[in-house]
This record gives sequence, C-alpha cells and structure tokens, in this order.
Amino acid sequence: MFDTIDYLQLGNEKQINAYNAISNLEIMADLREYNPTLCGTFPIGIDIVGSDLDIIMDVSDLLLYEKRIETLYGGKEKFFLKRLIIRGVPVVKAKFVFGGFEFELFAQSQPIKKQYAFLHMIIENALLEQFPYIRAEVIRLKKEGMKTEPAFCEIFDLDGDPYESLLQYGRRLEII
Repeated sequence: MFDTIDYLQLGNEKQINAYNAISNLEIMADLREYNPTLCGTFPIGIDIVGSDLDIIMDVSDLLLYEKRIETLYGGKEKFFLKRLIIRGVPVVKAKFVFGGFEFELFAQSQPIKKQYAFLHMIIENALLEQFPYIRAEVIRLKKEGMKTEPAFCEIFDLDGDPYESLLQYGRRLEII
C-alpha cells in the first residue's frame, strides 16, 4: 500500500494537499533511483498541525546524494542539510518547505523496508486498524508535544527506548 503515494488522493483534505505538494515538487520522480517512500504520520492519518512529510530513501553514495539534494532543493525555503550517525549508521537529513509543507528527506544505505521509519509506520498502521479507538488518543498525545512512537508506547504501556520497544512489540504481534 505504501509503495506509491497514490492512496493519498483518496484520503482526507490534508492527505490530498500533501499528494499535490509531493507531485508538484516531482520529488518521487527526481529521486526514483533511491526508492523514495513517504513514511510517518500523513500516510496513516495521524498528522497534526506542523507534521512534516517524511520521505526515506536507500542511498549508497551519500556524498553524491548530498550534492544532488543541494542542486534540486537548495533554493527552497528553509533548506537545511546535515550528516549524522544514527544507531551506528551514516545518515543524511535534509529539510525544506514547499507547497505549504515541511519536507524531511532521510537517506541511509539500508533497504526501505528495513528502515525504522518504515517499520514503525507499518506497526502503527496495523495497530490503528486493529484498535481504531486509539487514533484520537495518539493525536491528543501528539498535540501535547509527544512524538509518534512514544505516544504509541504510552498507549500500549511499552517501556524502554520507544523506537526499539515499538519494533519489539510489532515483532511479538507478528506485524513485522
């Protein structure tokens, strides 16, 4: 379901607007060799005011990728790019504003379907489908300033690092 962004066209008003912004930017086509995949709150309908469009990618040459991102999006409003290490893996993050949305591009040399953002979204989506009554609580916690994964962990009483705990929970429930 999340392999393309076409499903957004059938969503709520914010999802349709997100689809239009992503399409007008042509980011999925421009970066297709990196398998760009929209993750996070918009695909599963738990975004709030200020939520960004998270696009993850599988990139083996981060230096070449950085140059490409700077060329394509360096002139966009509030453009920012940084390199960091997350869980021992080199990552490039870029942010900018386009079409009324903040975009966050996340690149690492890891297949999309093994990246934490994708796995978290799959788990969260399954939990929302299984327990639809938690949607309002997740959104309430997010509006109070909590990040998405910690909000799910609070609702399901999961201890420890919320990013790891949610993955473990998803594995226990055989979601992933």
